[in-house]
Amino acid sequence: MLSFLSNKIDAIRARPPVPSRVAFLSEQNFAHRGLHSADSNGPILENSLGAFQAAIDSGHGIECDVQPSDSGVAMVFHDKELDRLTNSSGLIEEFNVDVLRAIALKGNNGNIPTLEQLLSIVANRQPVLIEVKSDVANFIPLCLSVRRALEGYRGKAAIMSFNPAVVRWFRKDAPHIVRGLVMSEDGSRNLKGRAKRHSALWMAKPDFLAYDIRDLPSKFAANQRSRGIPVLTWTVRSQDHHNIAKQHSDGLIFETPNG
Repeated sequence: MLSFLSNKIDAIRARPPVPSRVAFLSEQNFAHRGLHSADSNGPILENSLGAFQAAIDSGHGIECDVQPSDSGVAMVFHDKELDRLTNSSGLIEEFNVDVLRAIALKGNNGNIPTLEQLLSIVANRQPVLIEVKSDVANFIPLCLSVRRALEGYRGKAAIMSFNPAVVRWFRKDAPHIVRGLVMSEDGSRNLKGRAKRHSALWMAKPDFLAYDIRDLPSKFAANQRSRGIPVLTWTVRSQDHHNIAKQHSDGLIFETPNG
């Protein structure tokens, strides 16, 4: 009975998008942080302009992460700390944008790019998924920076976040931008876990879900997909992952492109 009621509320509080709005999400797969090497010392580093160019050259969409500078400027970088991917250290949110743009990524991979730099490189050639990192105290400056970077951009792009409040912000303050909710069940398929997922869905009202491949097949994801909310899945790294994704999702965010 509870599951039936939750599904009924889903239909009211998280309506599916117009199909044409999200059609591009399933037209190609997305390279997770660009096409990059498996480790942080490889020849092509994750979230580098070289990794994104390699994805474009191979005909893939791009998935990237953005963290805020001290003033909220969207920097294309996954970690909160600089240490793993650069020879500098400290929290990225403690540095201003000029300092961050001058920090070299490990190897011959250029410097940390801004989101605006990335979009100028992509130049509408492939769609872009932008994960807005949500582990910052005040995410609004970062959201504003992402919205600003996308102003006038004519390519296909979408934002997504684990934080339903971030997705809600874009729904209210940038409704023209396609928005997705990133979800991981973390092994919690009990009543509390199901309630948490439905609550996040109702807050975010996303256009799509980006679902942890380790949780597929999922009754929750299948229910949303069946009523018109596309489900992408991350991170696809093996033949088994490809097989699961083909059955239970509408598109892949991958590190192993062929399955």
